[in-house]
Amino acid sequence: MQVDLIFPSISAVGFDSFGKGMEESWISHGLCLISAYAKKHGFNPGLIDLRRLKGWEHFAEEIKRRSPDAVGITMMSVDYNPAMKCIKIIKEISPDTKVIVGGPHPSIMVDEVKTDRKIDYIITGEGEISFTKLLEEIGSGGSSQRIIEGEKPDLDSLPFADRELFGDLEFPLPVEGFNPPFVTIIAGRGCIYNCSFCQPAERILFGKKVRRRNVDNVILELNELRKKYNFKSMMIHDDCLTEDRDWVKEFCEKYRENRFTQPFACQTRADIVCNNEDMVKLMADSGLSLYFIGFESGNQRILNFLRKGTKVEHNYRAADICRKYGIKIWANYMFGVPTETKEEVMDTVNMMKAIKPDHYSPAFFTPHHGSDLFAYCEENKLSLIKSHDSFRRNATESKIKGVDYEFLYWAVNESMGTQLPLIKGSTISSLKSKVRPFFNNHPMVKKILKKILEAF
Repeated sequence: MQVDLIFPSISAVGFDSFGKGMEESWISHGLCLISAYAKKHGFNPGLIDLRRLKGWEHFAEEIKRRSPDAVGITMMSVDYNPAMKCIKIIKEISPDTKVIVGGPHPSIMVDEVKTDRKIDYIITGEGEISFTKLLEEIGSGGSSQRIIEGEKPDLDSLPFADRELFGDLEFPLPVEGFNPPFVTIIAGRGCIYNCSFCQPAERILFGKKVRRRNVDNVILELNELRKKYNFKSMMIHDDCLTEDRDWVKEFCEKYRENRFTQPFACQTRADIVCNNEDMVKLMADSGLSLYFIGFESGNQRILNFLRKGTKVEHNYRAADICRKYGIKIWANYMFGVPTETKEEVMDTVNMMKAIKPDHYSPAFFTPHHGSDLFAYCEENKLSLIKSHDSFRRNATESKIKGVDYEFLYWAVNESMGTQLPLIKGSTISSLKSKVRPFFNNHPMVKKILKKILEAF
């Protein structure tokens, strides 16, 4: 049985983009785990990564060449248009190919996705077990159930992610000390927090509780990755790794016991950093080099509106603690939140100028499907989103009514103290090599400059 998995995430990066930057080389852990589980049960999935293709004609050629019996397509909201284009081409070339879709968007927006009858099966939630079972049923004549609720696996029972599916290791984080080879792993699923820009979508996908792999299981995978790739840096890609102190303590101890010296990164929260300085020190002593922190805003009313559960003073103190222990900061923050005033925007601008993170990651608020703020924007007729492409994190078009986006473009640059690097006597080739790291580190600036150039 010929099975192919499809990664359609080209809305932000385009065709023929693989390996040209961080975003262009991320692997899909979901597809890698689905592939590993399917291989464990006798299947041998291939991958069609649209980032590696030249265009839609190239995709059609791949479908003709492979002639798959079944395809599995992962889909976030931003992937909807390219995913549906894939499905249209597949059914035109090979009507008998069974099309299976899954991922966040079909799980949350199943009523939208199911209207397209070219889709044979929809798996909601977690897909490793259910996808493989469905392949077995298709091989035996098919399944009568079109919408399938995914089974939640014991994470320690899953085989390790099939990274070879994507062919290359990931592009390292654009932060000093994160050298290639670089790998990412996932230690758990779910989030216990209640941010209004995210929840309840996260709970729909993974449930109300965080499920985390045993530390020994994670260390075993890291040992395998060290033997296979001799990686020099890594990231644990959980939504918030640090909410379980005991797990973190055990991980740090065993990371050192197994003689890992590679710097690593993870996501945390400002309040966790403030309330657990001893844990922060332990992580720093064990190799933690970078925290991703969702500061979100420098204004307390906006933090409350976002249900972040943190205080502005947490943001400032967390940054101080990180500096104390030599931990770099990747700062996530947003502008354009519903009801946000210019004065409140300036609170965030001033906070970022004071914190001076190692990497700025600003974004304009986007009302994502399945979140309470999406419902708020719908109820108040605020949304300006007309296409799934607009769900890109750093899309330059307006997202909601009542926001002065020209002011926000200024605020983004002001918050970063943006200055383009001075380059003299360079050829075009060397110019690219010098400018690209800057734009990788400041994606919003790249988007803004692109918008300005398009105006001419």
